[in-house]
Amino acid sequence: MTEDQKRAKEELIAGGYTCVICRRDEIYCDTQRGVKPLLDIIDSGARLSGFSAADKVIGKATALLYVMLGVSSVYTPVISEMARDVLLKNGIEVFYDKEVARIKNRTGDGFCPMETAVMGINKPHLAYEAIKKKLAELEKMKSKKGEQ
Repeated sequence: MTEDQKRAKEELIAGGYTCVICRRDEIYCDTQRGVKPLLDIIDSGARLSGFSAADKVIGKATALLYVMLGVSSVYTPVISEMARDVLLKNGIEVFYDKEVARIKNRTGDGFCPMETAVMGINKPHLAYEAIKKKLAELEKMKSKKGEQ
């Protein structure tokens, strides 16, 4: 593990963040859940080539976004098999505590909708589009429930 990777991991654990990305003196820390921190970074136009990341959970959707961002390494307490494969296939060093077949949804009664949305996708830009579409669908469902 590089110094940047150690720092990202330590900040993730000690700071209560969901996502930490760093390279030398530059650091991004976020507490938003799921893929939202990475989407915000992508939408800002930033490229994170050479950065190290630590993320609370990495499923395939998150892995494809990290590929899109160009990070060099990631750490996570929990990773899915598909996410690990995507990262390794794209030359990203991976550190994790536990590997699972698939990431579960927040209620634990099914699979993560983001990982499901990118199941058959292996290109980061296509994954980005599928993730944005799924988030919009989920927001629409959420607002409809609020109207009832």
